[in-house]
Amino acid sequence: MALKRKSRVSDTYSMASMTDVIFLLLIFFLVTSTIIVPNTIKVTLPTSSPQSSPEQPAARITLTPDLRYYLGIERAVPVELTKEALREQLAIFAAEHPEAYVSIQADETVPYKEVVSVINAASGSSLKVVLATRAETDQPTTPTTR
Repeated sequence: MALKRKSRVSDTYSMASMTDVIFLLLIFFLVTSTIIVPNTIKVTLPTSSPQSSPEQPAARITLTPDLRYYLGIERAVPVELTKEALREQLAIFAAEHPEAYVSIQADETVPYKEVVSVINAASGSSLKVVLATRAETDQPTTPTTR
């Protein structure tokens, strides 16, 4: 009489599928951790409130999209100048008003290099420089065509 042997279920686990899952999770976390850049530099930014206009005389430099320079001193009508003439006028203005400041109004399409050259010209004349901006909710003063 032949006895049938019962098949035994193995008590051990196959670790191959478990290691596959672990390696996939490891690769996933390595890839996603390089994409997420944590903000490690903590700074407290200053706040600003509306201020009254200063007592010192002010000059206003305007840069247009076609790279023309305009200089308006105090309430005078702005005059178009070349870059060299602008430097000379800023030096004269700074000599007459040593505590004065300059407001730079540059169109958003003006190359940064041109804005920096105007900042350097004003700073070289020992004038205080203010960059004029507008709030994001404000509408542009002139319509733009795109």
